[in-house]
Amino acid sequence: MGTPNLGSLPQIGPSATPFLAKTNSLARRLLVERRNDFQIFLRESAGFNLPIFGQDLFQDVPDTFAPVENIPVTPDYAVGPGDEILIRGWGQVDIDLRATVDRTGSIQIPKVGNVTVTGFKFQELQPFLKAQIGRIFQNFDLNVNLGQLRSIQVFVVGQAQQPGNYTISSLSTLVNAIFASGGPSSSGSMRGIQLKRGNKVVTELDLYDLLLNGDKSKDVPLLPGDVIYIPPIGSLVAVASGVNVPAIYEIKEKTTLEDVLKWGGGLTTTANGRKATIERIQDRKVRKVDEFTLDKAGLQQALQDGDMVKIYAVSPRFDNVVTIRGNVADPMHFPWKEGVRVKDLIPEKEVLIPRLYWIKRNALSQFSGLSSSDSRRPSDSRRPSDSRRPDDSRRPDDSRRFEEEARGGDGRQGRNQEEFRNDLKRSLTEVNWDYAAIERFNPGDLTTKLIPFNLGKAILKTDPEHNLALQPGDVITIFSKSDIAQPLEKQSKYVRLEGEASGAGLYQMEPGETLRHLLTRTGGLTTNAYLYAVVFTRESTRADQQKRQDEALARMEMELERAGARLTAAALSAESAAAEQLQLENRRRLLESLKAMKPSGRIVLEIPRERGDIKQLPELVLEDGDRIFIPSTPSVVSVFGSVYNQNTFVHQSSRTVSDYLSQAGGVTRDGDKSEMFLIRANGSVLSRNSTGWGSSFASTRMMPGDTLVVPEQLERTNIMRELKDWAQILYQIGLGAAAIKVLQQ
Repeated sequence: MGTPNLGSLPQIGPSATPFLAKTNSLARRLLVERRNDFQIFLRESAGFNLPIFGQDLFQDVPDTFAPVENIPVTPDYAVGPGDEILIRGWGQVDIDLRATVDRTGSIQIPKVGNVTVTGFKFQELQPFLKAQIGRIFQNFDLNVNLGQLRSIQVFVVGQAQQPGNYTISSLSTLVNAIFASGGPSSSGSMRGIQLKRGNKVVTELDLYDLLLNGDKSKDVPLLPGDVIYIPPIGSLVAVASGVNVPAIYEIKEKTTLEDVLKWGGGLTTTANGRKATIERIQDRKVRKVDEFTLDKAGLQQALQDGDMVKIYAVSPRFDNVVTIRGNVADPMHFPWKEGVRVKDLIPEKEVLIPRLYWIKRNALSQFSGLSSSDSRRPSDSRRPSDSRRPDDSRRPDDSRRFEEEARGGDGRQGRNQEEFRNDLKRSLTEVNWDYAAIERFNPGDLTTKLIPFNLGKAILKTDPEHNLALQPGDVITIFSKSDIAQPLEKQSKYVRLEGEASGAGLYQMEPGETLRHLLTRTGGLTTNAYLYAVVFTRESTRADQQKRQDEALARMEMELERAGARLTAAALSAESAAAEQLQLENRRRLLESLKAMKPSGRIVLEIPRERGDIKQLPELVLEDGDRIFIPSTPSVVSVFGSVYNQNTFVHQSSRTVSDYLSQAGGVTRDGDKSEMFLIRANGSVLSRNSTGWGSSFASTRMMPGDTLVVPEQLERTNIMRELKDWAQILYQIGLGAAAIKVLQQ
């Protein structure tokens, strides 16, 4: 086996074998990674590490190395002591012999005697033994083969990773022994490894022939006592960049730049093939830099010990292109030609439609006609079109996000027909026809100039003043209306009008349009409209409500923890402490319920309680994304909370809060009558505290759709007073009676 002779060591059990193998492998890797002086010099002067070419071949060599036992023996194999010879004969003689060559080089054949076989090659062995046996017997056939082969000892000396005395298979060759020793060290040569037998050099192996050309012609079988000598490393040059295999190469005399570039696998795809620089150590005193062209003469430049070759990459600069980017279907480069203008790059208006628009259009058509339940069923046939190319650079994240939303994040179809229909106004990002820009680089003073122009006049009217002539390197940027804020009269804004409106639908707003004007121009209200309870929601308001709600709940949570600490410290007994903890846990659950509620962004409109008409609407200027829902007139009111009969009752205009509270059975023993509040249908909240301590709250008339809430009694700590101020929280959340019912569960 290919292991060094370690002398007389204590016997180690089989269980230690994996540990020894791992330790040996780690030690060998550390040896291979040890750097020589030239590698350290390059690291300090150039700032990067370079490997020695070919040394990675020995990174993960086996911990023991020997050829597979059951392989054919070569015809020129020399038989020696320790080899096992298998002899089978039939005919006049019957022989089935397994003989081992002894130290004298002989084997014992019954009825024939001792036969010396040492020195014979394997191909000579069968005819020789047949002749020896033929002296005694005639008319027989003979078959001779080799069984277990002997081991031999060789010496690996010099600059090896692990020099020493190695016991290896007799079939091993010079290359096998080099692998067994871990190869040359970082200070060892790969180009002049010698095999010495007696006082002669049998062969000299250049590992570069094996690594670069797969040439093993100098590899020879080993004999017992052979010495493998790895000399110190020779002259070194480094190829730092521009080749496929950057490394440190060992050179011989008259090695040229062309040779080293071939060893490095040739120039990379992006290498500049015109010139190379060589950093050279001059007379072992100073460093200087030379530059050579990569023509025939330059490639024949002889390299010296310590040279570092650098070949720089091709500049990413284009010499003859113009670029279009931004709100276009395909941002790309175009070849520049003399006289090319803006319109030549945008011959059709469709060039300005982003690819994402068509993806959304295809997805919408695939979902048309599906019910909400159908759209939740997985179906590959209803997935959005995958027409977006991998190289689409126009907002690829938006495209992927839209496709994932359409499919659903958990593998289900995540968007039904209604959701796609509601996305109608976002299906196309409108082009800014009033402004586009050309970014022009001046190579003279290395400055960049921005040249604005009117895109509409350049494309739609072919106005020479705006259809500008382009120069090489120009970058045209097309903007959408969402990229740069536009004047109100030029902005495309959409609002959604729903419910009891004669012209319910999605509308593009006119500049500065108000809610009253929108309802007037779309046909007004139906006879069933309940204008007092109109639900007007706005995204900017929702975001502001969410922020204020988060701040209030965070403050409440902090106060709750402080109150819990005070109550626990003041507890007089274990039972009292447990009761306080249970009460605190209930309050925490209530707080978590409030956290789960999300604001709706509803804005309360100041409309009289009577039926009212459009003229009573405030002159509120609409914003993009506003939603107006006008409900029909309800005929019920609700009472929830700590009452004996939580229910919904038929509305009667003459009845007050007190009447409906009595109809619900009155306040329970746990109810807090002093903290009652009324959620109006228009979204406002009226509490008993806000109306004073008289009977004005109880005598308040309830409007259709109103909800009366009676909270439970809570301890009068600061935090509980915070939590009992539900009016503010529920106003921000914009929830109705159903939310209150959830809180009471």
